[in-house]
Amino acid sequence: MLLRFRALPAVLFVLFLTACSQSQTLQGIFQKSTPHEAYARKLKQAGLAETALGRDWLRAADQALRDSLVVTLPFQESGFFPADRAVATGLRYPVRTGETIHISLTLAPGTQAPKVFVDAYELSPDRRTPRYLASADTTDLSFRYVAEADRQHILRVQPELLRGGRYTLRIRREPSLSFPVQGKNDVAVGSFWGMPRDGGARRHEGIDIFAKRGTPAVASSHGYITRVNETALGGRVVWLADTDHGQHLYYAHLDKQLVQPGQQVKPGDTLGLVGNTGNARTTSPHLHFGVYRNGAVDPFPFVRRADALAPAPKVLPARLGQWVRAKETRLTLRRTPAATGVAAATASRPTPLLVLGATAEWLRVQLPAGGTGFVPAKAVLTATPLRRENLTAPADLRALPYAGALMIAALPAQTAVAVLGEFGGFRLVRQPDGRTGWLAAS
Repeated sequence: MLLRFRALPAVLFVLFLTACSQSQTLQGIFQKSTPHEAYARKLKQAGLAETALGRDWLRAADQALRDSLVVTLPFQESGFFPADRAVATGLRYPVRTGETIHISLTLAPGTQAPKVFVDAYELSPDRRTPRYLASADTTDLSFRYVAEADRQHILRVQPELLRGGRYTLRIRREPSLSFPVQGKNDVAVGSFWGMPRDGGARRHEGIDIFAKRGTPAVASSHGYITRVNETALGGRVVWLADTDHGQHLYYAHLDKQLVQPGQQVKPGDTLGLVGNTGNARTTSPHLHFGVYRNGAVDPFPFVRRADALAPAPKVLPARLGQWVRAKETRLTLRRTPAATGVAAATASRPTPLLVLGATAEWLRVQLPAGGTGFVPAKAVLTATPLRRENLTAPADLRALPYAGALMIAALPAQTAVAVLGEFGGFRLVRQPDGRTGWLAAS
């Protein structure tokens, strides 16, 4: 289905290992870098960054951050790394302060990608380049991090050179704090952040969790008690310094306070009992729960239940790695898997598209020039040959449709090929042995 390199991978791999072992500098030893940065540095030390394949790998990494697609959480995709080309996936998603983002990538059995680089970044209005957040270890492709602000984040996924295979990617939200009322979850929240109070004179700076009087209000993190007192608004209150996250947690309207200032606590320890003291005397018993980090922030994302993921699609992954073409004259590639999503690009019917990912009803495809987008699975067909022909003259088979792309093979005249698609003065062809590549139009 896809072309397979023969001698070239072995030669490049040996050169890569040799250069990596001989080019260890003091800077390389002591400089802290991500696994992706370390790999890119080794490519340059080995001289592979100046090869067509090395340049494509570095270009794909940059493009994934610049031209990321947009998804909503939770997100799950069955994906594909082609071994014959350099690819990188960039996915952008919104986060809320206090959410834990859990990212996991599972390689399919038999995959040829022992190293996959998975990196999370934050987009910020006061920065020109994304700010690095966290990476997966190359042996354990799963990690978590806590969102420190309401932002857009980008996840980049990229395998090492000349390795391919299938994978499943999951991005989901989890709470960063345990729930502050014993036996309850976010369903018990009856009043949310920002709701009007005192006839609109102020806004609710927390969430109200309703429970029976006397239900334990418990510590949501490790820390120590800084204040136990009574106020007109909050009634009996407890303040907890959260040493796990560098913030303060506020428990109000308690019927009883069961801790003392300076006391060390851990998640689940009882701090007091739910009541309706203070200005809540006319309401049902509940805990007012607040989070303060240089001011109050919405506590709900901190304690919301973890996202549940739907089962992985069972039919669409069979199309991973296939070349497809549009059913209609023209097809719109979307930046997000939704019919109303912003257009990322368009493709005419003869343009071949490589399927790199599949969700429930959408395919993530790559254009011959490298751009990507989502298309409805029902809008494309497997790329059956447009025609069959014998080459009238010798021709160079290339990995990508441009003159400087890596040459895969030199095809003699009269070589029989099936033309699967056309793009930019090149045609995608498949030989009888299944090898696929691009030929300049004759």
